[in-house]
Amino acid sequence: MRAPDAAGFVLAGGRSSRMGSDKALIELGGQPLVVHALEILRAAGLHPSIAGARSALGAFSPVVDDAEAGLGPLGGICAAMASAQARWTVFVPVDLPLLPASLVQHLLSEARATGRAIAIPSVAGFSETFPAVLDRGVLPFLKSELEAGRGGCFSAFQAAAARLGQSVNVVAVEPLAEAGRVVHPDGLPASSWFLNINSAEDLRRAEALLPDVRSRPRSHRVS
Repeated sequence: MRAPDAAGFVLAGGRSSRMGSDKALIELGGQPLVVHALEILRAAGLHPSIAGARSALGAFSPVVDDAEAGLGPLGGICAAMASAQARWTVFVPVDLPLLPASLVQHLLSEARATGRAIAIPSVAGFSETFPAVLDRGVLPFLKSELEAGRGGCFSAFQAAAARLGQSVNVVAVEPLAEAGRVVHPDGLPASSWFLNINSAEDLRRAEALLPDVRSRPRSHRVS
């Protein structure tokens, strides 16, 4: 059997200081945020693992040991990429539960078709750092940024692409949504897909956007 060319990872290493508890385990509609993130990747056809975890999340999916613990999301990305054999690695953060899986699928298809090393989306003209699709070839350059103390993911993506003589492939989501090529399963507009859950107020906003979410079955699925 041919090995898959893409691996999916949930980034779950944040300190969750504004939430007051582990963000990955905060529930939206009866399911922890980590479950929402894992299901997004599964629905995109990937077998996900968890990267950068600061707590024991192994009951939900395999957890990558983070050799760069404490170095933020970029450390988690580097650890995950080093653990993967696939050419492409796909990253979804634990705090973007409203992302549609079809967007992840499209970004991965775009990467495969163009061969460009990094693909991310944009909405309303603003580039979003995640979800991100990365070619394995950028790992040494991301590590260099991390070792130099430049831990910002977006700037590291730009630097890594430049080292390969490329630019980051920024894919606008609005034309895709208008054409029906990327669709949210709950019919949410693209402007809401990137709601970042950083506070209790953000969580309430997400619940309001998905009024039927409380009626959904719990799905603490384990890989």
